[in-house]
Amino acid sequence: MRIGVSFIDRVGIAYEILAVLAREGLNVAAVEVEPPQVFIDVPELEAAALPALAAAMRAVPGVRHLRPVDMLPGARRSRHLDTLLAAMDDPVLALDGSGAVVVANAAAAQVAGMTEAELAGATLGALLGDRELDAELAAAGFRLPQREVSLRGRPFMLDIRPVEEGASARQAVGAVVTLHAPHRIGQRIDAVQHAPTGFDGILGDSPAMRALLARAARAAAVEAPLLIVGETGTGKELIAQACHRASRRAERAFLALNCAAIPESLAESELFGYAPGAFSGAQRGGKPGLLELADGGTVFLDEIGEMSPYLQAKLLRFLSDGTFRRVGGEREQRVDVRVVSATHRDLERMVAEGRFREDLMYRLNVLTLQVPPLRARPEDILPLARHFADRACVQTGRSRCRLAPAAEAALLGSDWPGNVRQLANVVFRAVTLAGGPVLDAADLELAGADVAIAAPTEEAASWAEAVADFEAGLLRRLHPLYPSSRKLAARLQTSHAMIAQRLRRYGIGGR
Repeated sequence: MRIGVSFIDRVGIAYEILAVLAREGLNVAAVEVEPPQVFIDVPELEAAALPALAAAMRAVPGVRHLRPVDMLPGARRSRHLDTLLAAMDDPVLALDGSGAVVVANAAAAQVAGMTEAELAGATLGALLGDRELDAELAAAGFRLPQREVSLRGRPFMLDIRPVEEGASARQAVGAVVTLHAPHRIGQRIDAVQHAPTGFDGILGDSPAMRALLARAARAAAVEAPLLIVGETGTGKELIAQACHRASRRAERAFLALNCAAIPESLAESELFGYAPGAFSGAQRGGKPGLLELADGGTVFLDEIGEMSPYLQAKLLRFLSDGTFRRVGGEREQRVDVRVVSATHRDLERMVAEGRFREDLMYRLNVLTLQVPPLRARPEDILPLARHFADRACVQTGRSRCRLAPAAEAALLGSDWPGNVRQLANVVFRAVTLAGGPVLDAADLELAGADVAIAAPTEEAASWAEAVADFEAGLLRRLHPLYPSSRKLAARLQTSHAMIAQRLRRYGIGGR
């Protein structure tokens, strides 16, 4: 049985407590003193003898009470620590002051190809094949910046945290070492950068969007390169994320590279990584690129049409056999990554003009999704605008607002060259700057080229004429998208008879 004895701390009281057990003829297997308590493992103690032992203990000056406990605190901490280490997917090693392994978790043993017992006593430098590392650790007091290392041919980021003794002295008596695999780092980057958005998070109930999402769901299940084509601002990356979340790779990383946003040299190192000493100022030990970080997952190459010819050739080789070399490296690496690319350009035209590799286009264009522009899905404009308005109200901390009929008409009448991104920005600006609970057409600031319907002018003879000009412009704009009076009435949420009468009045849609 294990017991805990509570006491008022004084010199010699622990010795007197143990002396009581000795007088009772009870052997002690373990003792842990954590004032104001002492915990004792007494294997021969029976429950029936506990009252008598408690009375004998209380005879010791300063002893308050005795109670049975299920486990000694040190054993409890050790059991919890073992469980914690076993639950960690990353390899973890605890080192003593000389750099030798004291404790290793199961993940570390698996990566090292040794048992946890065999790892004990080995130095970190010997495990990683770096003869200078142990001396460097000792000289730096186990305080080293992160670096890339290799264990049995596999790359890891080495993270070292010193174990210190004394709050003021900060003397390191060992360290805890964590080895982060590149794909695990990639998963953490993905978790920080992207919300887990699937197809159910994409707004749009128009026929064009329903057809797109149905096709995308089928493409998500296929292990092949995917090319997403569409105008700027249509949400190509959102579709790519949804395809990733619906694939078998959903638990691994989704990492993106915008080929138009960074220069060729940086894009190459971002995508493929670089070897130690690849260039001046490079991180010691090298750095993994997106392909390694996303191993088992998806790499999204946005604006692939902007990729340089050199990178096109290097990407083509990876798509051909799944291998690549880091910048400045000599070793071939193989990863399992699905490449999803996107562009707003006409790749076939670029191929004809010699600005894009034909063989790469065919490698990327195994599966294709065409994202419709916002003007081709007018049924989605108002639901999207209301969603963006609600979101903007939350972000700006203001009460919920709504769109006035005139604002809805203006939204429906816009060409939206910037597509969904432009719509979101227009609504956010209106919510931020408008004062009242209702957003009117003027709040949207959709003047000039943004609006493709006739607006009343200062030359209008009367109010009735200005309204008629606006109505005619709106109906001429929307009628090709809704080529029947019933569809147009449903879109504008008004009566069929009224729309039919206005179409006849303005001579729209007649034979």
